[in-house]
Amino acid sequence: MQMGFHHPLFLIAFGFIIILNIGNINVNGHPIEDLVENLPGQPKVGFRQYAGYVDVDEKAGRSLFYYFVEAEKDADKLPLTLWLNGGPGCSSIGGGAFTELGPFFPRGDGRGLRRNTKSWNKASNLLFIESPAGVGWSYSNKSSDYTCGDDPTAKDMLTFMLRWYEKFSELKSKPLFLTGESYAGHYIPQLANVILDYNKQSKDFKFNLKGVAIGNPLLRLDRDVPAVYEYYWSHGMISDELYLRIKEHCNFDDYEFPVPHNEPISCNQAIDEAYKVTKMSVGVDVCMTSERYFYFNLPEVQKALHANRTNLPYEWTMCSDVLNYSQSDGDTDMLPSLKNIIQHDVPLWIFSGDQDSVVPLIGSRTLVRELANDLNLKTTVAYGAWFHKGQVGGWQVEYGDKLTFATVRGAAHMVPYAQPSRALHLFSSFVHGRRLPNTTRFPIS
Repeated sequence: MQMGFHHPLFLIAFGFIIILNIGNINVNGHPIEDLVENLPGQPKVGFRQYAGYVDVDEKAGRSLFYYFVEAEKDADKLPLTLWLNGGPGCSSIGGGAFTELGPFFPRGDGRGLRRNTKSWNKASNLLFIESPAGVGWSYSNKSSDYTCGDDPTAKDMLTFMLRWYEKFSELKSKPLFLTGESYAGHYIPQLANVILDYNKQSKDFKFNLKGVAIGNPLLRLDRDVPAVYEYYWSHGMISDELYLRIKEHCNFDDYEFPVPHNEPISCNQAIDEAYKVTKMSVGVDVCMTSERYFYFNLPEVQKALHANRTNLPYEWTMCSDVLNYSQSDGDTDMLPSLKNIIQHDVPLWIFSGDQDSVVPLIGSRTLVRELANDLNLKTTVAYGAWFHKGQVGGWQVEYGDKLTFATVRGAAHMVPYAQPSRALHLFSSFVHGRRLPNTTRFPIS
């Protein structure tokens, strides 16, 4: 334990002088006030967890909640990875941290936790943030802050990261990886770009940004939306006739999020019919959903996490009921942001669960190819299978030395939840700068 010496309180006990600095005590450079000593019903582990708030606007009383978990082993030698869920308006704590890639899942009774044996903290330190304010336990004292969009969200995230590093100053030099899924196809590239802009202007601290990876990302509606209906049709979920009606009557080049107001009635009718027929859900199984909701609303859990410090007038939910996020921002073409990331020599991986109908790989693969063409990148790894434990883990293609597209076989929209072992393999390869293996050896019988 490291102790400061400002305004010391001296205690004499058993012949030793102990110097305590109230409010400035830390553990290995981490803030002790944010240390999570033990979550209710948590299995015993050897790594530390921290959680709490970072104020991003004191005047408005706007603050974002975070959860940080150290790597399972060799935390001091491994990088830092930020994960954001999408929505927009869904919790990275409930999603990434306690459903997909964090060290714990809620137990069946909703009152305890069980280990996630394929947690990504086997390969990295992990940071999860509920963003923007209005999501989960993140809040503002100005209700008008709950009406926001991509730009203020990215700016708040930059402020968060700078101030979070003040709490965890010894992590400033660590390699930083930005990851997320779904609408994080907006959040993560926009955060990466404001970080790159900050690095250009800063004469002091610079983020050690080493990579960006986004799963099943919303990148551009004119590719991602028609891919949904192609997926429905190619998987036998809608009829030939309905698919042809959608293709004939819908002009996806001018599609707007979330409802194509400028589309003819015949297009809207066909789309409504497709949703009624498929009855799709983007969530995880109903048991996990209810267990997670119950667990995070237990007072003892919130106390252990240093959460809900203002006693919010609503319960924790996976996706926000108070956030009014700009729908028009979903129309933004993210390829220019992705292009800028690669032009700054930051590796970019786009990965897709091949069973995802929400943001199907068909659109993502097309957009990555268009991005590679725009950058004049040559194919360096031809499209083909990658392997995990002697089986096909998915398929991949690499352009130049900075752009990779990979699928994860058998995974749906939440890749780490649906295929945890394959997802961990992909993530470990990404943060360690390794290509996914394109050969396998079968044991000799």
